[in-house]
Amino acid sequence: MSVRSRSEALFAEALKHIPGGVNSPVRGFRAVGGTPFFAASASGARVTDVDGNTYIDYVGTWGPAILGHAALPIIRAIQSTAERGTSFGIPHAQEVTMAQRVKSLVPSVEKVRFCNSGTEATMSAIRLARGFTGRDLIVKFDGCYHGHSDGLLVKAGSGALTLGYPDSAGVPAEVARQTLVLPFNDLEALRRVFEQHDGQLAAVILELVPANAGLYLPKPGYLELLRQLTRDHGSVLIADEVMTGFRLGPAGAQGVFGLTPDLSCFGKIIGGGLPVGAFGGRADIMDQLAPLGPVYQAGTLSGNPLAMAAGLAALDALQSSDAWNRLEAVGSELEQGMVAVAKATQIPMQFQRIGSMFCGYFTEDPVWNLADAMRSDRTRFARFFHGMLDRGVYLAPSQFEAGFISTAHTSAEIEATIRAAEAVLKTL
Repeated sequence: MSVRSRSEALFAEALKHIPGGVNSPVRGFRAVGGTPFFAASASGARVTDVDGNTYIDYVGTWGPAILGHAALPIIRAIQSTAERGTSFGIPHAQEVTMAQRVKSLVPSVEKVRFCNSGTEATMSAIRLARGFTGRDLIVKFDGCYHGHSDGLLVKAGSGALTLGYPDSAGVPAEVARQTLVLPFNDLEALRRVFEQHDGQLAAVILELVPANAGLYLPKPGYLELLRQLTRDHGSVLIADEVMTGFRLGPAGAQGVFGLTPDLSCFGKIIGGGLPVGAFGGRADIMDQLAPLGPVYQAGTLSGNPLAMAAGLAALDALQSSDAWNRLEAVGSELEQGMVAVAKATQIPMQFQRIGSMFCGYFTEDPVWNLADAMRSDRTRFARFFHGMLDRGVYLAPSQFEAGFISTAHTSAEIEATIRAAEAVLKTL
C-alpha cells in the first residue's frame, strides 16, 4: 500500500478552510472512502502525488487531457500567449480562429459563443432556447449532468449522484417544476412527453453518450426519434458535448451517431485544460443573443486568450495526427483486456466503452440507463478502486464517472492496468 502521509496532512488542513476539503465534490473520495491524494505534478499518462507516488491516470483532469498531461504544444501555446497578456476583455484574433475551427469541425454549428465552463454553456443554451421559442418547459434525462445551474440540477448525475443527492438543496421548487425528467433510452416515455406537453417544450437537452452516471450508449433509433420529435414539435434539441466534443471524433458524438442538433455545448478539450465553455448551433437561434437579440449572456473572461490558445493547440495536435484512430485502438485494447480478466476471475462486470471513454459496472445485467447503473455493486467498486490505486492505477473515485484515455497512454500502460485489474479482481 502506498504511503500518502503528506496528502493526509494536506487534506486535514484543507478541511479547515474549504467545504469538504475539495473544490469539486467527487474529489473528496466520499463515494469510495479514504483520503484523497494531492497532486504534485503530471506528465503524459501519469500523475505524481505530493508523497512521490506515481499513478497511471484515467481521469485526465476529467476529460481535457486528451493529449496527456503537460503536452508540449499546449504548454508552449500558453507560454507564448501569456507573454502578450493573460486577459483583455477586448475582442482578439484567437477567438475568431477558434470559432472558425469549431464550425469547420462540427457541421451543425453555424455560430458559436465562448464562455468559461460547461455549466455556463448549458445554462446559456437553455436560456437561449427559451428565448427563441417563447416556452418555459425543458426536458432532461435522469443521470445526465449538465452543470450546476438550478434548472438542470434535477435528477442529475456526476457528483450529485455520487454523493447520493441527485437533486440539490437551494433549488426553488418552481424552478425544478420547469424541468421534466425522463429515463434514458425509453422511446415510449419520449413520445408521451411530447404528446402531453405539445407546444410547451422549449428544449430537450441530453448527453448523446451519458457519462455522468458511469457510461452508457443510446439504443439504435433513440436519437433519431428524439430528433424527429423535437423537429415536429418546434422544440430546440441541445446536445451536451462538453465531454464528448472533439474526444469521440472531430465532430464529437453527433458525428459518430449522425445527429444534427439545433444547439451544442462544448468545453474541456477546447480549453486545453484551462477553464472554457462554448455553445453554438443554428444561426437563427444564436442571433437571438445580445448584442443582436434579446437573450442576454455575458462573461468577463469569455474567450480568454490563454484558453483559446491552449484549445487551438490541442485541436491542431489532434487534427495533424491519427489521434482518434489511435484512441480507438488503445481503448479497444483496454476493453478486451478488462473483459478477459473479469471472465477469468468470474467477477460480474459490464465494461462499457466508446472511443477513449469507458466505465466498468459490477453487475451481470446490461446498463442502458440510470436505473440499470444503480443496480451495480458500489461496495465492490470501492474495493476495486482502492486496490487499483494501491497498484498505481488511478480511476475516477466513483462508480458513476467515466474514465478517459489519452494519446499518451501506451500499450505498456494498458497492459500494466489490465494486470493490476486481474490481481485486484482475484481479491474481490
